[in-house]
Amino acid sequence: MSSNQITIKDIARILGISASTVSRALKNHPDISEATKKAVNELAKKLNYEPNAVALSLKHSRSNTIGVIIPEIVHYFFSSVISGIEDVAYDAGFTVIICQSNERYDREVANVKALLSHRVDGVLVAISKETHQYDHLFSIQDRNVPMVFFDRVIPEIETDHVIIDDQKASYEATKHLIDGGRKRIAHFAGPQNLSIGIERRIGYEQALKDANLPVIPELIIEADSFEKAIKATNKLLDLENPPDGIFAVNDLTAIGAMQTLQKRGIKIPKQIAVVGFSDGRFSGITDPTLTSVDQHGYEMGSVATKMLLRRLLNPNYDAPAQSHVLDANLIVRGSSI
Repeated sequence: MSSNQITIKDIARILGISASTVSRALKNHPDISEATKKAVNELAKKLNYEPNAVALSLKHSRSNTIGVIIPEIVHYFFSSVISGIEDVAYDAGFTVIICQSNERYDREVANVKALLSHRVDGVLVAISKETHQYDHLFSIQDRNVPMVFFDRVIPEIETDHVIIDDQKASYEATKHLIDGGRKRIAHFAGPQNLSIGIERRIGYEQALKDANLPVIPELIIEADSFEKAIKATNKLLDLENPPDGIFAVNDLTAIGAMQTLQKRGIKIPKQIAVVGFSDGRFSGITDPTLTSVDQHGYEMGSVATKMLLRRLLNPNYDAPAQSHVLDANLIVRGSSI
């Protein structure tokens, strides 16, 4: 018999005892003699017996599976979030199913349907850039499946979430440029339908205002990818009065800006200083190295999973939706000093 065919009934038949006795022996039940426990466990080991996970999940009304929907696996920040999720989930005996929306609304909707069809116990979500409608996310709550947002939050949906203080982090990043003598700072912003795009822009604008510097609309460009950064940087350099600093919504955008600046003969940071956001694996190997905000992705994934497990493992836990805000910190490198 192959290992996946072995059942409690097989062990019971071979030993000439009841299936219930085998089940209790495997669970070290005190009513079963030590001799019987020994015989059952030795045979189970010999036959490579494994408990039927599907049957157990049906018995306990739980699949011990967590679904995760992320925008991009290749993004360093999200890959570090996944590491935090998996470490906590596996330690608690849960399997993780990871889905990628590729920043597309239709893929995100399909991801939700797939996870619900697989009877996941809970879902961790960072929404896509395209997501403006939320029926698919409300459907998760309609099925009484706990859900936790991380990084990207939808205020209209009341559920647990874990974020960094994007506004504060962006304020500090912009202030760092101001403290370095920069007076005309551009911002490559994220999509304004996403909370992170809004909060990071607010932090940038507030830092300028507090320093009595003007908020100049032509210096704020929605550019959240490497390719968009190239176009945005060329546009800024073609202005009659180019910026002397750039604060980008993420590291890939900042790196796109840096490469374009260098191709145009601009010295970094002497002529234009650059600050990114997320402190990915490339930030320490660019030339010059990139000043960036550390988002603590691993910690975010870990905290989000603990929040979800608190709901899953405590059926009577009915506290209102909780918000966990992590502090981010600026890692200063050569691109700004």
